[in-house]
Amino acid sequence: MAKRIFLFLLTNILVLTTIGIVLSLLGVGSYVTAGGGIDLISLLVFSAVVGFSGSFISLIMSKWMAKMMMGVKVLKPDQNLSAYERNLVERVHRLARAAGIRKMPEVGVYQSREVNAFATGPSKNNSLVAVSTGLLEEMDDAAVEGVLAHEVAHISNGDMVTMTLLQGIVNTFVVFLARIAAWIASRFVREDMAPIVHFIAVLVFQILFSILGSLVVFAFSRHREFHADKGGADLAGKDKMVHALRMLKGYTQRISSDQSSVASLKISGKRGLALFSTHPDLDERIRRLEAK
Repeated sequence: MAKRIFLFLLTNILVLTTIGIVLSLLGVGSYVTAGGGIDLISLLVFSAVVGFSGSFISLIMSKWMAKMMMGVKVLKPDQNLSAYERNLVERVHRLARAAGIRKMPEVGVYQSREVNAFATGPSKNNSLVAVSTGLLEEMDDAAVEGVLAHEVAHISNGDMVTMTLLQGIVNTFVVFLARIAAWIASRFVREDMAPIVHFIAVLVFQILFSILGSLVVFAFSRHREFHADKGGADLAGKDKMVHALRMLKGYTQRISSDQSSVASLKISGKRGLALFSTHPDLDERIRRLEAK
C-alpha cells in the first residue's frame, strides 16, 4: 500500500530541506569559486553527502513517523488484546517466520475508513506492519491474510532499504541540479541581492526537483509491487493473494469518484495516472499472479 511510500517521501523532502537550510546558514559545502563560478566536483560531493544523509535519516525515522502521522496503535502481545487483535498479531508473526524474518515486526492498527495497509521500518528486523480499521471491516479473513502476506513480503524483500539507496541517488541529483539552477537564477539579479535569491531559489528548486524525482521512486514502487504480490502468494497461497486483490478491485469500484481519484494513488494504480501511481493496475497484478 502507498502509505509506506508517501510517508517515506514526505519525510525525505522535509529532512532534505532542513539539512539544506542548516548547511546554507552555516556556510558548509561552499561550491562557488572566488571568481563566481561553480566547482562542479565539490558540488557533486556535497550533493551526494547531503542526498544520502537525507535518505538514510528518512529511513531511520520511517517507523516513528508512520506511528505519529497515522496514529497507529501498536498491538503488543503482552497487552490485554481482544481475540481479533491477538489473532492479527499472531498471523503477522506466523507469516514473518515463514519469510525467515528473525525479529518479529510490530503490528498496529490505525483508524481510517480507507482499505489500506503498509509496512515500514529501517530493516527486516526493525519493522512495522499496520492495517486500517477500514480494511479489517471490508475484507474477509482470506483477503486480510493475503494483504498481510503482501506487506510481510515487502519487509522480507528489503524494499525499504533498496528504496533508500535509490532515493539517495535521486536526492544527489536533486541537490546538485537545484544548486546549479539557483546559481543561474542569482546571476540575473543585482550582486547585493544574489545571496538572498540563491538561498530562496535553492529551496524552491529543491522541492520542485524532489517532486519530479519522486516519479522515479513511484516507478520503482510499481515494479516492487509485483514482487511483493509474488512473495505474498508464496507465504499465504496464490488463491488468497488473488482474492485480496479482487476484493481491493471491488472496493475501488464501489467508492465515489472523488475517493477513487485518491485511492488510485494508494492501492490500485489507474492506467491514466500511471506515472503518479505507486501501484500498478490491479487487473495487471491479478493477471500476472494467475499466470504463475
